[in-house]
Amino acid sequence: MASSREKWAATILRRLKKAYPQARVALDFTNPLELLVATILSAQSTDRQINRITPSLFKKYPQAADYARADPAELEAVIRSSGFFRNKARNIKAAGQLLEERYGGQVPRTMDELVALPGVARKTANIVLVHAFGVVEGIAVDTHVKRLAGLLGLTRETNPDRIERDLMDLLPRPRWGEVNTLFVMHGRQVCIARRPRCSRCVLADGCPSARP
Repeated sequence: MASSREKWAATILRRLKKAYPQARVALDFTNPLELLVATILSAQSTDRQINRITPSLFKKYPQAADYARADPAELEAVIRSSGFFRNKARNIKAAGQLLEERYGGQVPRTMDELVALPGVARKTANIVLVHAFGVVEGIAVDTHVKRLAGLLGLTRETNPDRIERDLMDLLPRPRWGEVNTLFVMHGRQVCIARRPRCSRCVLADGCPSARP
């Protein structure tokens, strides 16, 4: 029999799915490599800002081999506005080299292989697996998922990996791939960090953090 928290978690996804039927990953991409690079760039930045950068980036570096051979200064110049651009450029170049050496320039389709790439942790790997390959291995825990999962009473953890485990325990595997996009949409439109709109929230009646 499902616990009260499992029922609440299922209710959250059902209501958010109804509220945001067109929810999708906000990063623009046309292939797995582009999504991988865009997700690496999105750390400590906004999807909107990354979508401004990537058209020229993807045109200049269409293949993993292009990143592998990239001049660091030129790559840094293209992604400078993403923040922490030197570290990101270093990781993207190194990831391109590893993709060329091990996978023939293709993005791998397993969690273990993805998290072995420079600049890729479970969040990035989960996003790539779900949205590039339709493979559900876990739940991408970004700042929105971390914040909303706590506010909604789904976890008491603060470590992303532990939050992911709590959410995976509460929800059936086929639903894991929906969590990130739905929570991101709700976090941006209603459950805004500095000014939550609880009076407009479809979850307010069950949310332990809802304001009167």
